Amino acid sequence: MGKRLQAARQTAGLTQQKLCQHANLSFSTLTKIERGAIKSPSIFTIQSIATALGVSLDELVGQASLSSSRRQLSKTKTGVSFIYFDVNGCLINSPQRAMARLSQATGAPSDIVEMAFWHYNDEVCRGTMSTSDFNAKLAKRLDIDEVKWQDYYLEMVEPITQMQELLKWAAENYKVGLMTNIMPGFLSSLRRNGQVPEMPYDAVVDSSEVATIKPEVKMYEIAQERAGCPPSEILLVDDSKVNLMAAEKLGWHVLWFDEVHPEESVERVRAALEPAA
Repeated sequence: MGKRLQAARQTAGLTQQKLCQHANLSFSTLTKIERGAIKSPSIFTIQSIATALGVSLDELVGQASLSSSRRQLSKTKTGVSFIYFDVNGCLINSPQRAMARLSQATGAPSDIVEMAFWHYNDEVCRGTMSTSDFNAKLAKRLDIDEVKWQDYYLEMVEPITQMQELLKWAAENYKVGLMTNIMPGFLSSLRRNGQVPEMPYDAVVDSSEVATIKPEVKMYEIAQERAGCPPSEILLVDDSKVNLMAAEKLGWHVLWFDEVHPEESVERVRAALEPAA
């Protein structure tokens, strides 16, 4: 039950906090259900959750996978059955454009903006620092009254169209998921805005929800558990070579995406994903 609920929540693009708000449910109750501490929640609780997620009661309690029931799934020639896609710098442009926009709007030198951003980014993506605290620290470093980084980020985000089309094609043949280092709530906003495809992913690993980031081993262990297959069947497509090397050490397949040359990168990934005969 816990795994089905978690999968349905991630498919809906909701954080645990957001689902609690929509379902009028306490945070502690939801987390206990998802981790299996509460194995048989009341029918009223389940119905509230199903309504908040926009799924039927039968789907929530009786369907192990909400996203793969109608697909004819394949394996690649190298045995890959599950593909994780990175988000920033892979499905959408990297945050440098937002940093440039922030520099322009505030008059702060671009190197100071980038230095301040990267100084705190990992903490926020792990969920150990709130976005409000990040904004406050960023504003202090830039010597301005206030800043809302999420506004600049969401304004400047542009889909990498070729890669998003490849993701949709891959989802017809394989299980697919998102595995991203990202700040709390940003992925949900991207999906709601249509900046990242809103589709039934087989797994979503949001760093701010699992309290770890790539290239830390824990992130990959969580992703492998959610993929439900051995490491030899998982492929990670990412723009960071450090993240790819960490995955390769664990036995995953890896492919580097070059945001500067998206057409060439997409060709390489598509060639690697041709189904086995």
